[in-house]
Amino acid sequence: MLSKGTLFIVSAPSGAGKSSLIKALLDRFNGDDLIRLSVSHTTRAPRVGEKDGISYHFVSKDIFEELIQRNAFYEYASVFNNYYGTSREIVENWLNEGKDVLLDIDWQGARNIRNITKNTKSIFIIPPSLETLEARLRTRGQDSEEVIINRMKLAKREISHYKEYDYVIFNDNFEIALMELRSIIIANRCIKDKQENTLKAELDEMLDGLNEEI
Repeated sequence: MLSKGTLFIVSAPSGAGKSSLIKALLDRFNGDDLIRLSVSHTTRAPRVGEKDGISYHFVSKDIFEELIQRNAFYEYASVFNNYYGTSREIVENWLNEGKDVLLDIDWQGARNIRNITKNTKSIFIIPPSLETLEARLRTRGQDSEEVIINRMKLAKREISHYKEYDYVIFNDNFEIALMELRSIIIANRCIKDKQENTLKAELDEMLDGLNEEI
């Protein structure tokens, strides 16, 4: 029997490479289908190339606020005048199926999640430098100058919260950062209590009669 999955909180300032790392992890190392990415709800408009239900669940402000009243979110926050939230039902169903779930959320959302459940591991991704971060934001061409300036101010505040996380990944080399992210998830699956639950039948068979022999 598979043990319950783990909720992995992944945070980083915008442009630190978090989304690219998560995508590479799912594309390259999820052959067993035991990792799922929680798709957040948001009230912001879709960007070029984003698809509803894949990038985000895009909803109106009225619908989002109705979901808040129904306690449908694990956590939610307002960022740059737009709501973002994590579906409680979807996440809990996946965890109960033994899936590890990745939550792509900011430090405020991470703090809220940790207050709700202890079954979490949190990972903070740090960019090589603020200069690199700003260059990435400009290169992707998705934001206005005003938004970029605000994101850089926000990035400094976000990075200051790295000490609240269980793990820190320095994304200076993408392939190394990807391996570190994968290693965190694999190591967590090998924790004794989780393995005892997952491999109970096998362990019981191996150790059958041991007390009599001793």
